[in-house]
Amino acid sequence: MQIAIVGAGISGLTAARQLQSQGHSVTVYEKSAGVSGRMSTRMTEFGGFDHGAQYFTVASERFKKEVADWLKVGWVVAWESKLVSLDAGMMEPASCTGKPFVPVPGMDSLGQQLAHGLDVRTGQQVVALEKTDNQWRLSVKSEEAPNAASAGPFDAVILAIPPELATLLLEGHSAFYNKVKNVKLDPCWTLMLAFPTPLNLAYDGAWISHSKLAWISRDTSKPDHRAGERWVCHATPAWSKEHLEDDAERIKDKLAKAFHEATTTPVQQLHATAHRWRYAQATNPLPESCLWDAKEGLGVCGDWFAAGLDGVGRVENAFLSGLALAKEM
Repeated sequence: MQIAIVGAGISGLTAARQLQSQGHSVTVYEKSAGVSGRMSTRMTEFGGFDHGAQYFTVASERFKKEVADWLKVGWVVAWESKLVSLDAGMMEPASCTGKPFVPVPGMDSLGQQLAHGLDVRTGQQVVALEKTDNQWRLSVKSEEAPNAASAGPFDAVILAIPPELATLLLEGHSAFYNKVKNVKLDPCWTLMLAFPTPLNLAYDGAWISHSKLAWISRDTSKPDHRAGERWVCHATPAWSKEHLEDDAERIKDKLAKAFHEATTTPVQQLHATAHRWRYAQATNPLPESCLWDAKEGLGVCGDWFAAGLDGVGRVENAFLSGLALAKEM
């Protein structure tokens, strides 16, 4: 089959690799300039910031097998980190629900490895689907072309994108449109900070209570990261939603203040950048592993499917969902 996949995050890339290994012809369309989705690394003059997903853990036997393969080839390594909880200046030990792993040299490097050997077209935004004679054509926009171009025909289309974006493409095409439409992802404002000297904090990452911030991590504590003192801060979903449309400069100032309050560090940052993830974490995930409409040749996958796990929004959810859809097809 000729298959189009919209979205080059972990879920889309996993489905693409599986389908290509089965002998199908696969084309992946990604609106961003690079792959990996929210497993993203922002490069600056001070070094890289893993400003999306911070790490991943392993729960299922299937994902454990995959991660073992990634470890063997050096795509990922264990993150030997000290993690704590912070509440009004009080620090308590904390731990992940599983051993944390990180791709090296940055979170986006896993997606880059998974994309190797695939036909991935970055900077290509799919804005509409049209079905004619039992085949799909995609309307695709790019910065180079002022008008949308037609791509296809394809026998099947996979949407590996947030539900809000998938809904825009699904309307009028599949019976599971309403199911996808009801899923929402909370936003997340992220702050990236670089400091001139070490902060000498007694931890590498912290979950924070009673703050605008939910999580902070010393990015340079991860293996194979460039030296320096760089921190990534994630605001709470509630605060991010309340300030979703605020100016990035105001967000930067507010979250920087929250960081200094939480850590009580007097050292002032050399660099600060705020980034908005409009779609970050599912609030009402779907219990399935994926959705597949065999009659229409249309499927959906992503980290907002439970995929047999407790909780969603993890790298493992994305992997298992993409794998399940490829097997379903």
